[in-house]
Amino acid sequence: MERIKLDFPAEAVIHRHPLTVRVTDMNYGRHLGHDALVSLLHEARIQAFAALDLPEWDMHGYPSVVADLAVQYQSEARWPDALTIATAVPEPQGKALTIYQRIYQADSQQVVATARVNQLLIDLATGRPIEVPEQVKQALSHARYG
Repeated sequence: MERIKLDFPAEAVIHRHPLTVRVTDMNYGRHLGHDALVSLLHEARIQAFAALDLPEWDMHGYPSVVADLAVQYQSEARWPDALTIATAVPEPQGKALTIYQRIYQADSQQVVATARVNQLLIDLATGRPIEVPEQVKQALSHARYG
């Protein structure tokens, strides 16, 4: 089996968001389930964009949609672990926002998972993806911190 390898671009971090593992996030193996992890990633991602006044449903006039998601699991998280999710967005190229997220244990900084999401901004009139608007690129470039 070939595993995916996601290189997290730490220099492109735009936001960090604290969350805790809820009991309802646990799966039959008594650790954070995949479905819950995807929900936690979405919560952190929407918080990151909202902090830049870029809600996912209106990024300077265009809603965004997730085109794909890749997750690499590195360790387990369990209830009631405190987590931090770092969201990084390298400079957009073309029509996709490539968003990386890394979930850490808040106390030990141990990596739980790394994810990559490609989001497209959609022109509602045509239903087609558009180039990432310059205003979105500028908001992302001004948000970087280490």
